[in-house]
Amino acid sequence: MAGTAAAAQGGGEALSAHGDAGTGAAPEVPAEPPTLRLPARPPMPPPPADVPPPARRPGRPNRILIGALAALGVLVLIAGGLVVFRPGPVEKLFAGAATPSPSPSTAAPKPVLSPVSGAAAPTPAGVARALGPKLTDPRLGARTAVSVVDVATNSALYGKTPDAMEVPASVTKLVTASAVLTVRGPTYRLTTSVVAGSKPGEVVLVGGGDPTLATNGHSIYPEAARLDKLADQVKKALHGVKPTRVLVDSSLFGGPGTGPGWDGDIVSGGDAAPIRPVMLNGGRVDPNGATAVRTTEPDLDAGRKLAQFIGAPTNTVTHGKAPSGARRLGAVKSPPLLHLIEMMLQHSDNVIAETMARQVALAEGKPATFAGGAAATTEVIKRLGLNTAGLQLHDGSGLSRKDRISPSFLTSLLTSITDGKHPKLWPVWTGMPVAGYSGTLLNRYTSSAGDARGAGMIRAKTGSLNGTSTLAGLVLDSDGRLLAFAMMAEGVTDWGGAEAALDVAATTLVGCGCR
Repeated sequence: MAGTAAAAQGGGEALSAHGDAGTGAAPEVPAEPPTLRLPARPPMPPPPADVPPPARRPGRPNRILIGALAALGVLVLIAGGLVVFRPGPVEKLFAGAATPSPSPSTAAPKPVLSPVSGAAAPTPAGVARALGPKLTDPRLGARTAVSVVDVATNSALYGKTPDAMEVPASVTKLVTASAVLTVRGPTYRLTTSVVAGSKPGEVVLVGGGDPTLATNGHSIYPEAARLDKLADQVKKALHGVKPTRVLVDSSLFGGPGTGPGWDGDIVSGGDAAPIRPVMLNGGRVDPNGATAVRTTEPDLDAGRKLAQFIGAPTNTVTHGKAPSGARRLGAVKSPPLLHLIEMMLQHSDNVIAETMARQVALAEGKPATFAGGAAATTEVIKRLGLNTAGLQLHDGSGLSRKDRISPSFLTSLLTSITDGKHPKLWPVWTGMPVAGYSGTLLNRYTSSAGDARGAGMIRAKTGSLNGTSTLAGLVLDSDGRLLAFAMMAEGVTDWGGAEAALDVAATTLVGCGCR
């Protein structure tokens, strides 16, 4: 990697047997939430512009008035006070500027509400009475491991084999997101560049780890860096000299493109492309994301498209290495990491997750491989003060069936995200889908079968593999108490039924004073 222009920079799951039900399009950014005041309950604000609320059904009353508040600004108890973190329009951090504006995550969050000292705390006995019966649903499979924690006190409220190491599926992305935000920060951007080759007429496309690079103005990733704009820079820098050959430098990442423990049809099924440091639209063949088909050569395909743009023969495109000290002909930058993380979590994007794990490895001085990313992620998470004993990571996306995470670890991580001690991590929970409103939870929590009350009141990351269904996130109970929960069902035979049962269980926490 030494000598490449990218080295200095360090750079959805479809509904199938391997992933969550995503919409196939990256999320827009919700409008700024209104200022909240207690004790009066404000009227329900309009839903985010990009995600219309589900159609109202009989039996779904206006009890989501408060839910919309949770959808737009999660309430977090810190140091005995209730505070609101506001995600805000993340496009403002980078639109029209070469350098992103300072992220609000660089400063400690400020309280905007008075302390709510009178909020009653749920009790373990109360939670057990309410939640326990919901976890006996046969749709949850052979076994279910669960942890529920009161965020304000960091105390356990409920545990059903909470320390059992289970297959996490895509809730693994919560771990990856926390690690990369810790080491890179929310405003970090990934650079894709082109440099002059060692021979006359030769140009080198240097991958910097951006999986969202767009071909042109049409992309499933908002505000993505564009290859056509990069090509314009190259043509200008060449001063009319026609290039004769395009090389693709993919040396930033090493090792195999698919992960250990991945099913053999991950690529052919559209769940991910081979992980390379340069690719177009996450390796999707269709730049508009209408189909999930992925290419098996994402980096070379990017090189071929560049060759078309600059007038070089496409049959010359091959792998190569950028010369040391090569003259840069052009460069484009990705959106800030906070935006990539939110897209990753909203739509459970496996390719973004794997490139983020490699960024952790690069920041920690480890090889940018599946193994290097997993080892580096574990080390970074341990530095956050979490107990990583038993944690087994083999990738960053959760596609690996070798991954093992416990519910208690997940609730500890979620508590750390909201405790105010790690302000860089706020894009993790702003990125989690909102029940009934966005991302992989858009079409859930919309029925009257015991889950509609959870709409707007729950932010959670979903996870699904054959035989596994998981859900982990944050919920406001009926007293306004913030709870972290993680539910992991194994031996599942009814995939949709397991998701519905998990949703009902999480909604039980919404309606529960649990004392």
